[in-house]
Amino acid sequence: MRGRRLRDFGHSIGRLEPGPLNAITDVAGVLVGQSTIVDERRSVYSGVTAIVPEALAGVRAVPAGFHVGNGYGKFVGTTQLVELGELETPILLTSTLSAFRAADALLSWILERRSGPVVTVNPVVGEVNDLWLTTGEARPVTAEHVHAALDGASSQAPELGNAGGGTGACALGFKAGIGTASRRTRLRDQETTVGVLVQANMGGDLRLLGRTITPESLGFLRAGPETDRGSCVVVIALDVACPALQLSRIAARGVLALGRVGASYSHGSGDYGLAFSSAHSDAPRTLDQVELDRIFTAVLDSVEEAVIDALLAARTVRTAEGREAVALPHEVLGALGG
Repeated sequence: MRGRRLRDFGHSIGRLEPGPLNAITDVAGVLVGQSTIVDERRSVYSGVTAIVPEALAGVRAVPAGFHVGNGYGKFVGTTQLVELGELETPILLTSTLSAFRAADALLSWILERRSGPVVTVNPVVGEVNDLWLTTGEARPVTAEHVHAALDGASSQAPELGNAGGGTGACALGFKAGIGTASRRTRLRDQETTVGVLVQANMGGDLRLLGRTITPESLGFLRAGPETDRGSCVVVIALDVACPALQLSRIAARGVLALGRVGASYSHGSGDYGLAFSSAHSDAPRTLDQVELDRIFTAVLDSVEEAVIDALLAARTVRTAEGREAVALPHEVLGALGG
């Protein structure tokens, strides 16, 4: 049975408590929608994941920050995101060569919903290279897939593993995909929720609860290209409005957290972090040192757990060409004890 998560086996990461769903959608005003494309006959495993801040319906942009861990990838819209510290569209995550088609479809979706003349819009789209499994068509994502993900976005917990932009993803030698988690922590005068969504698709060896576990050690072949290419995108949402500079530091922790689970940060990988606030404010509050440290901890723990959950929720894929991406066996968690 797939679809189980780390906590189902009696394990957890860190001391902070998760939100009710242990998902990015625990952050108020954050919606997620996904379109999944699977054509086994033609070896197509792809899709799109949409992260939609509801606040964008009432304001032009929300505060955001961006971090590049390794820039061998494509992330549409980042120059304006970095320069202005603002996110003005939903975030799409998809396959490498579908990123540009997805950006155009996102732009069309936005223009259909805005009244009056529009001078400029900065669509934001990240990607991972899933062409090791998707050998049948390099650009399978269409505008219809993008619009379905956006229109279907909800506050429910997103599907994990082989879903949306993670359908064809492999990480740490196993089948991977979409992972998510959240943490609640206390600031000076309020409780805040931090949520992450990870599009896990990177090289390296899995570090799980203090042990290194490889496909080879379990008798399987390693999934993914021999050149250790991949990419991994981490999206972080929080319900407190803080400045863009602090959000960029928070985004960096999302990328750094991938090292906890064994990411190799290879030359051929695009490793990116994007953090945004779901709460709009004309005067974002500057977090003090103690508050920042608490947010950093929440991000690090959430990302680690989200990647593990992506591996546990994933399903094994065997392509028509004979390639196999094996999902992490649940028995591994049982062997580690409670």
